[in-house]
Amino acid sequence: MTRTTVPLTLDLLTALDAPCRDCLFWEHPPFHRDGLDTHERRHEKELWVSEVLREWGSCGRVALVDGEPVGHLVYAPPSWVPAAAAFPTAPVSADAVLLTAAWVRPGHRRGGIGRLLVQGMARDLIGREHVRAVEAFAHTGRRVVGPGADCAVPADFLAHVGFKTHRPHPLTPRMRMEMRSLVTWRGEVEAAWERIVGVVRRPRPAPAPVPREVVQRVPISRVNP
Repeated sequence: MTRTTVPLTLDLLTALDAPCRDCLFWEHPPFHRDGLDTHERRHEKELWVSEVLREWGSCGRVALVDGEPVGHLVYAPPSWVPAAAAFPTAPVSADAVLLTAAWVRPGHRRGGIGRLLVQGMARDLIGREHVRAVEAFAHTGRRVVGPGADCAVPADFLAHVGFKTHRPHPLTPRMRMEMRSLVTWRGEVEAAWERIVGVVRRPRPAPAPVPREVVQRVPISRVNP
């Protein structure tokens, strides 16, 4: 069994069977999304993903098991997510990207797919200008009334993969993960840091050769017997 993550594309978006495939809660205000049928919602979702990809860059990761999509994450700058302003713990920090969706197919849950997706997100976001953290509006499992009832990411999942509560709330806390916490092994930290600061390590100069001592030969006078 091979497991990997790849950037979200329009083709992979079409292949997803997640409930949020045609959900426009985050992407459009209610007056725009209400009244649209399933086909229209899917079309609007594709337009949103296409525009974010073109204007900002990669905005999601898809988990593949033996080539089949089994989960995904979606994230974007808060300016691309109108619904973020409706949460009581808004606004999102100016230095953060907002994680809006996290979903894993039921048969693959509790098997590390969620953590694999977060690690893929780390590789994608490290080096992005002005991005120092990822934030998410979580739901605590209690009954939520109002915006975000079914669209916020579970707080237990976020805590399990390294998010911390940034602004508490009994129903929809805002949680945050610093970029340095996204990378989990030393080699990636060093590579990411070099991409951020643009440092190219120069090879150390070879040490100068140490001159050998010149041994002066003292002429030995021959004594005739």
